[in-house]
Amino acid sequence: MKRICVYCGSSPGRNPAYMEAANQLAKVMCARGIGLVYGGAAIGVMGAIADAVLAGGQEAIGVIPESLAVKEVAHQNLSELHIVSSMHERKAMMAELADGFIAMPGGWGTLEEIFEILTWAQLGFHEKPCALLNVEGYYNGLIDFLEESFEQQFVKQVCRPMLMHGHDPVDLLDRFTTYRAPKVRKWVEEDEL
Repeated sequence: MKRICVYCGSSPGRNPAYMEAANQLAKVMCARGIGLVYGGAAIGVMGAIADAVLAGGQEAIGVIPESLAVKEVAHQNLSELHIVSSMHERKAMMAELADGFIAMPGGWGTLEEIFEILTWAQLGFHEKPCALLNVEGYYNGLIDFLEESFEQQFVKQVCRPMLMHGHDPVDLLDRFTTYRAPKVRKWVEEDEL
């Protein structure tokens, strides 16, 4: 695994544990020689993980839409900074550059990003691991909701392994190295979309 895409907030959040978790994840990535792909900002949890990965000697690649870059949110000291025209282009490039995906605490954008990449896995567009880093129980309610989606048969049981979750970055990255994507059809029935 060469690079992991980390989706996370451009805010530090209320709990200092979120920023600390960014540093912890970065340390584990650096110890394993894994680079970072992320949204390209210099602020919040996003900036913290980028700074920590760079300080640990690994590459940090940012992908940011021009509309955000001109607001002086873009990190100026990255290994690479790609300025793209749209959020759609941003997500596609991040997916292309990464070998796996982790969502740390964040807001609507973070959720949208992890769910889009997870949907691509469900549709068979990629076979890369996806995970929630559940810092201080941040994702507990979401995990409960996802369990209900299996229970109500809106998501097939075969897809269950496609989204890992845990609070320990060492454990998550260990699971990434042994991940094998479940075999899914490359298409779905109209009522399954």
